[in-house]
Parts: sequence; structure tokens; C-alpha cells
Amino acid sequence: MPVRAEHDRVVLAGLLGRDPVLHAYQLGDLDDFFWPYTSWFRRGDQVALLYHGVDPPTLLAFAAPEHTAGLAALLAELAPLLPARLYAHLSPGVAAALAPAFDLDGPAAHLKMALTDPARLARVGPAGVPLGAADLPQLRALYARAYPGNWFDPRMVQTGQYLGIRDGDALVAVAGVHVWSPAYGVAALGNVTTDPRLRGRGLGAAVVAALCRRLRDSVAHVTLNVRADNVAAVRLYERLGFTRVADYGEYTLTARR
Repeated sequence: MPVRAEHDRVVLAGLLGRDPVLHAYQLGDLDDFFWPYTSWFRRGDQVALLYHGVDPPTLLAFAAPEHTAGLAALLAELAPLLPARLYAHLSPGVAAALAPAFDLDGPAAHLKMALTDPARLARVGPAGVPLGAADLPQLRALYARAYPGNWFDPRMVQTGQYLGIRDGDALVAVAGVHVWSPAYGVAALGNVTTDPRLRGRGLGAAVVAALCRRLRDSVAHVTLNVRADNVAAVRLYERLGFTRVADYGEYTLTARR
């Protein structure tokens, strides 16, 4: 069964919705807000997404362990159609399918987590106020000093799902989303950080808890991705009711000459 482009959102939602936590980012990218930046590929029941809204483009391809062979076959056929340089989030065991066409830098081990015990959010006092376009200069400044390797897309502030904490006039903590789609019932936390001078005071936990409460009013699944070696962050999310649901790797891919 050859790989083909897939343009039917109903078909894609049906396939990805079988495991909405594993595929939360992809389901969210079906939303009108993200759809224009996406290219979708399908081989049988396996789906890969190439997201063009960031530089370099990012390939998302996930499957449960029993379906990784099918996903690897999709990627092997898809490789000649991909950009010469891209980033990739891939389930374990499938990156080798791209190795004949690309040099792979990685993997950086990551976890997918989902909010499975929201009652724990009540243990942390919420804090934070919604941020908007007027706050972009302060947001950029905070990320520059606290999280220079971020994946912040200023357009995401338009979702209304970015919360911040201020110390006087200065923005010192923030939690936001990479994906938010009430239509498809998913959200993915992202770009969470606290000013280095104020870490250890619970600001990160408070703003994340507040954002999770806010998101649960509009979506069924609140998820996130986190580096597996970021022990402090993993523990914080577990304390707030998140559970590890899948491993995956992040790679930088460069086409072989």
C-alpha cells in the first residue's frame, strides 16, 4: 500500500482519535488555526504530519509499539518527499527508516505526559493572568533570559491560553500552549518557564496549575512533551497529576548529499 497525501480531516481525525493522547499534537493541528501550515501523509492506518509553521519544518510520526513496522514503512516511502532539513518527533524504532536518505542528529529522549489526576491541581494555589499581544515584548524578554532554546511562536498568544505571573511590572513566569483545539478536544502545554532568579518558589507550578484548570474547561485531554532528563520538570508535572504515557525521540535531519 503506497503512501499518499491525505486531505480529509474527518479521515485523519478518525485515525488519530483512536489514541488522542499519543496524537494530541496532530489532532490539534487539524484545527483551522493550524491546518494551513500542515501536510499530511498516510499509509493504511498510519499517519505522518509535516508542520510548516516553524523553521525548520517538523515531522510528527507516532505509533503504538505494535504498529511501528507500519509507521516505519510509511517513513521509508515518504523520505524522498521531505525537505532537505527538518526536525522530527518520532516513536521509538522508526528513525532507522529515514537513515538511508538523511543524517540523523539524535535522538534526544522525550516523554509524552497526560493530565490523568486533575484533583492534584487543587494542591497548588493557582496564579497568573491571561497574556495577549501587548505582552509579547515582555514574553520575548523572559524567554531570552530564562528559556533561550524555546519553541515559542508569537501567533500562539492569539489562542488566549498563555498565563503569566508578574513581580511588579516584570513578567517572571509563564505557561502556554503549543496546541489548543476545543474542536478536537486536545491541548498541549508548552513554553513553560520561570525567571532564573525566582526559581524554587513554586511560581512554575502555580501558573501551570492555573493554565490546566483553564484548559480543562474547553478540552478533554491536556498533554505535554518534556525531555526525559529534565528531572525537575517531570517531577513537577507528576506532582500536578500528569502521567507518563509514551516515549519518543527528537531528531534533526539533514539530507545526505
